[in-house]
Amino acid sequence: MEDIEQKSNRLLIEATKRKASDIHIVPYRSQASIFFRIHQRLQFIEEVSKRMCEKLVSHFKFSASMDIGEKRKPQNGSMEFTYHSTLISLRLSTIPTPFQESLVIRLLPQDKALSLEQLPLFYNDSSFLKRITQKRSGLIIITGPTGSGKTTTLYSIMQAAREEEFLNIVTLEDPIEKRTEGITQLEINDKAGITYNEGLKAILRHDPDIIMVGEIRDHLTAQLAIRSAMTGHLVLTTMHTKDTVSAIYRLLELNIAAHDIEQSLVGVIAQRLVERRCPLCGDNCSIYCEKVYPNQITALYEFLFGGELEKVRKSIFKNRPLSSPRISTIHNQIIKAYALGYITRRSLEKWGGNE
Repeated sequence: MEDIEQKSNRLLIEATKRKASDIHIVPYRSQASIFFRIHQRLQFIEEVSKRMCEKLVSHFKFSASMDIGEKRKPQNGSMEFTYHSTLISLRLSTIPTPFQESLVIRLLPQDKALSLEQLPLFYNDSSFLKRITQKRSGLIIITGPTGSGKTTTLYSIMQAAREEEFLNIVTLEDPIEKRTEGITQLEINDKAGITYNEGLKAILRHDPDIIMVGEIRDHLTAQLAIRSAMTGHLVLTTMHTKDTVSAIYRLLELNIAAHDIEQSLVGVIAQRLVERRCPLCGDNCSIYCEKVYPNQITALYEFLFGGELEKVRKSIFKNRPLSSPRISTIHNQIIKAYALGYITRRSLEKWGGNE
């Protein structure tokens, strides 16, 4: 019978082999279940006893330097795992439930960033992403819901920009999701005094060409990102909004002056991850086809740059209604991709409505 360390390693290896993005250990009244999230869908893996669940959660918490004695409060932790020379960064999150603690482990392979050609479903989108790598000042926001691939796009843009010429790229993240050679990465650490405010001040003294701020969460973060962009740097960041136009409204809600937005914002990108339709199985791709066609998840983009951005800004700032046919929205991109037979009906139903 395998011990708890063997059991935990087996789960990590199996999740890595199947390209799972998350491992879920969920306790119930009399037993617990383990799920993998593969291609954005939860797949049941096995059922374990409550005792085994408790041991697994405690083992992972101990390995991630979390407090194994604290079971009443949510906790976060991190650790690393190596499989076939590939380093996997693990982000752990626990929450208390009426039965036991529930644990979710996010798997973040630390391999090289995807090329810009590998990211989108439509080739023209990769050409647009390449144009962004040539910009050297202003604020560019990538927006979308949690798990829509925003960070992956950010890293690919930074890597592509650095491959074109030598650049000093500095990031401020909470936490660092992908450790990348050739990029200086700074992690938020409140205990050590590295806040967004202090971190960005330090970065600006570090002679950066490109600054990446992990996420705009509040007024202070937004204000710092805007100010950094106005000092002549290219600032890349993310935000949680449903489309490109909503990002501008969000900045206004965070009490950023319209004049500052106009002076700094040079573009907004909205994106969604969608599931490619299997050429052999259709919508329900079998586990065997997943090995033959491993890149089943791809991205759809909406871009707001140049003249279109200027029109939208003027309409918003002057409280005028936006004209509906201004750009191809992310909603229309999803409908188009489904109509052409490129993506599954699940992706259409998930993202194709007016969210």
